[in-house]
Amino acid sequence: MKIATYNVNGVNGRLPVLLRWLQETQPDIVCLQELKAPQEKFPEQAIIDAGYNAIWHGQKSWNGVAILSKGLEIRESRHVLPGDPEDLHSRYIEAEVGGITVGGLYLPNGNPAPGPKFDYKLAWFDRLTRHAADLLASGKPVVLTGDYNVIPTEKDAYKPERWVEDALFRPETRAAFKNLVDQGWTDALRKLYPDETIYTFWDYFRDAYGRNAGLRIDHFLLSPAIDARLKAAGVDKQVRGWEKTSDHAPVWIELD
Repeated sequence: MKIATYNVNGVNGRLPVLLRWLQETQPDIVCLQELKAPQEKFPEQAIIDAGYNAIWHGQKSWNGVAILSKGLEIRESRHVLPGDPEDLHSRYIEAEVGGITVGGLYLPNGNPAPGPKFDYKLAWFDRLTRHAADLLASGKPVVLTGDYNVIPTEKDAYKPERWVEDALFRPETRAAFKNLVDQGWTDALRKLYPDETIYTFWDYFRDAYGRNAGLRIDHFLLSPAIDARLKAAGVDKQVRGWEKTSDHAPVWIELD
């Protein structure tokens, strides 16, 4: 089973890229972030025509998350992260797919930091951590994946010294990510490639992709009930080089 995550940075504007990638790689389950489309504007028919069914939670102009599957029933369990009834951002969606609990997330960017946006990021992180603990306690196979907007270590950034004041790399952010992982989750890419340079995002400016001046901010966290099934993982870096593409590349894992 192949599971992928992809911050599409606008599902309608990047639809040709998304459809081409789906056709070429044929993942079984896909989590999408940054749909940037209200609920009624999600391109459901195009996704169906590509061979996938979908659930999604949209939001006008911003955010938005979805789960797609190829030949597998998607049973949505929630489309909001618990813990704050006042939070209206479309940043989390969860479903049972193929016997796995899949949580797709788009964690807040948090810039500028310090400030209200950074406070919201850390509060959202705390809610995610509490919900993740409940998911672990269930004992089920769980995959938590998406755009975490976290650079976990210096290894995960080109010239990390340039990011020390950024919300993605501030000590509070990295500590929050470590606290989450330390519950018992496995960082899938680092399990298989502990020492390699791996990026999932390249800015549109200063030829970042051409220089491979990237960041690793899209992650797969696996629960103990599924960790042993991990057999491969990677980044479809070439997609970042396509015309009118997202600034993220798709990231994937393969499970037995």
